[in-house]
Amino acid sequence: MDTMGKLLIFFTFSLCLYFLVALLYVFYKYWWIPYRIQHIMNSQGIRGPPYEFIHGNNKETAAMRREAFSKPMALTHAIFPRVMPHVYSWINKYDEKIYFSIDPEIVKEVLRNSEKAFPKGKPTNFFKKILGDGLVTTESEKWARQRKLANYAFHGESLKNMIPAVVVSVETMLEKWKAREGKEMEVFQEFTLLTSEVISRTAFSSSYLEREKIFDLLTKLSLIASRNVFKTRLPIISRFWKSSDEIESDKLAKMIYDSVMKIVKKREEIVTREADSFGNEFLGLLVNAYHDLDENNKLSIQDLVDESKTFYFAGHEKTNSLLAWTILLLAVHTDWQEKARREVIEIIGKGNPNSEGIAKLKTVSKPFKS
Repeated sequence: MDTMGKLLIFFTFSLCLYFLVALLYVFYKYWWIPYRIQHIMNSQGIRGPPYEFIHGNNKETAAMRREAFSKPMALTHAIFPRVMPHVYSWINKYDEKIYFSIDPEIVKEVLRNSEKAFPKGKPTNFFKKILGDGLVTTESEKWARQRKLANYAFHGESLKNMIPAVVVSVETMLEKWKAREGKEMEVFQEFTLLTSEVISRTAFSSSYLEREKIFDLLTKLSLIASRNVFKTRLPIISRFWKSSDEIESDKLAKMIYDSVMKIVKKREEIVTREADSFGNEFLGLLVNAYHDLDENNKLSIQDLVDESKTFYFAGHEKTNSLLAWTILLLAVHTDWQEKARREVIEIIGKGNPNSEGIAKLKTVSKPFKS
């Protein structure tokens, strides 16, 4: 047999072996492990929805969520069936003794537990492109280093210094609202613009155009990620074939990276020309850590970008939701709205808020903790 024939046989054999190993891996990961876990749990009297090969319970979960979000929600505190309809349905159907808590203090204690009894879940490919290896997704020493930077950037004294910038942003928003008095407006969207502007000013000192571009790209990427949460990527095939969402998300992730790097380079150029430090806000601390000569404190350029993305996205997303939820609570409970208004007039008066006055606002702080 000639050399070409031997190479062809070897190539064919290698290809067959590869696919055999791949199929065994798929069988092990998507059939053996799930059914083994299900068998162990059933033997302990713990029941649940049956596992579907490869898809798990994703199809059922996605269908329940579509149904839950297809109709408007009543003004009620019973949000569990709306937010997590699949878990609500399974608890009622299988009558299991499940402890399910959304109490902030309990969640905080579980996540901060030093025994690591509740490790962070691995983010999906799409959410990884949004958050990277930032504070939300990392653990252990890397998390501690990133947490230290964030704590330093947002400690009490730093937050006090941010108040004037926040006041300016809020005044701009309120002036716009006055011009539209009597007209209906989407408050959630208004708060999205407000929180993005505040974070850009206080944490990154970035311009309006830079802010708009990064938040627009992150919003598009988050929409792609959210619609793919319960979609199953087919094993093996997904390694060689990308969906249109994956291709688009790769482009957006690259554009976000370039936009953040543009802001970083601008900060480095300012230091080179006229300043003697990278700044004390969050971006300045990140750039300083990137240039740190101590390897224990040094951030890689990818870490710098990932941390920036995390605070751009998670920072404004959570704050925006909190503001919108608080306004809704005050709109429903007008008595608390009146109490809060009286307290603000009594303590702050007609001037702008300051750190001393804000610290005394006990009634105003309560709706934010509801």
